[in-house]
Amino acid sequence: MSLAIRVSEVIDRPVAEVFRVHALEHVKNHPRWDPYMHLEQVSDGPIGAGTLIKRVNSRSGSPVEGTMEIVEFEPTQAMGMVIHDGPLEMKGRATYEPFSGDRTTLTLDIEFPGMDASMDASLLTNQMQRALRNIKQFIESETPAA
Repeated sequence: MSLAIRVSEVIDRPVAEVFRVHALEHVKNHPRWDPYMHLEQVSDGPIGAGTLIKRVNSRSGSPVEGTMEIVEFEPTQAMGMVIHDGPLEMKGRATYEPFSGDRTTLTLDIEFPGMDASMDASLLTNQMQRALRNIKQFIESETPAA
């Protein structure tokens, strides 16, 4: 029993640039497109499989502490993570695919184990779509066009 959500957006930048900004610089940039999130990398070295990140999510008003562990890292292709926000566990995955020239399709998948798939997921889906639009706007405004 789990609830899964998928959202996609075409970003007007090459795959390597989208991957750099979204995945390689995730700890630095996530709070810039989502001001309710504070991230701090607690493991040494560059981001990759095994990286552990401390999270503080204040979207609901009261800060919720948690962690994010990178469990999959395929340069310019995919990044997967297991997220704990308080007692809530989520499994996330981002994929980066070339789309028509120097554009990229960024797809975000998130799974909520233990949540009933028959639940109304419209609020969570809307939040994910809004987050992805913020990421698109951030990447396109922070990086030069090809």
